[in-house]
Amino acid sequence: MKTAFITGASSGIGRATAVALAQAGFQLVVTGRRREKLEELARELANTPTHILTFDVRDRAAVEAAVGSLPAAFAEVDVLINNAGNAHGLAPIQDGNPDDWDAMLDGNVKGLLYVSRAVLPAMTRRQVGHIINIGSIAGIEAYANGNVYCASKAAVSMLTRTMRLDLLPHNIRVAEVNPGAVETDFSKVRFKGDEARAESVYKGFQPLVAQDVAEVIQFMVTRPPHVNVAEVLLLPTAQGAAATIRRES
Repeated sequence: MKTAFITGASSGIGRATAVALAQAGFQLVVTGRRREKLEELARELANTPTHILTFDVRDRAAVEAAVGSLPAAFAEVDVLINNAGNAHGLAPIQDGNPDDWDAMLDGNVKGLLYVSRAVLPAMTRRQVGHIINIGSIAGIEAYANGNVYCASKAAVSMLTRTMRLDLLPHNIRVAEVNPGAVETDFSKVRFKGDEARAESVYKGFQPLVAQDVAEVIQFMVTRPPHVNVAEVLLLPTAQGAAATIRRES
């Protein structure tokens, strides 16, 4: 049974991806900061072998210790889904909060690097593996007040491309999924718990849901070994660009 390692699996896209990959026959390593949510997920997937790791991707020592603690049955990771990330604040650069900047760069960029570096030795040793990084349309198109978040996701896009080159000699597939508007807790986190403001982001149109993204990831990781779906831009029909959405009045 192949092993999929999913970061940020306690909610949203990560959680939906865990369910989708379990349905595809993978055993799982699910990671996040909220152990109770991961335990709830493991109970839901009772028929799927599941190992829980609790850590913050921004903490390099914690990442390395967690990956190093994997039991033998889960240690040889076949698929890594770098999903954990965050958005904080929506302000012009001159008014931005440096703490928000640190959270986004540490989670979205450094966290991806830390987890990938910890998991890759087993893949390079076996000369096989598949890494999917969750980016964003924000990494492709800038939008007003998105500055550091857009920059962090642009970094994910460039890291994906360079990782694909670096890992080519090791037969490791590297790909990226760039979702547009997906209704998860994303906006609630960005607006620091302001539920009314978060809900307004998705009003007047039908956004993607986490399962939509998860189904695309499931498709990507179940292609034959000679096929790499290298980059996907996934938008709701009502979205034409990062900041252009057709809303019903």
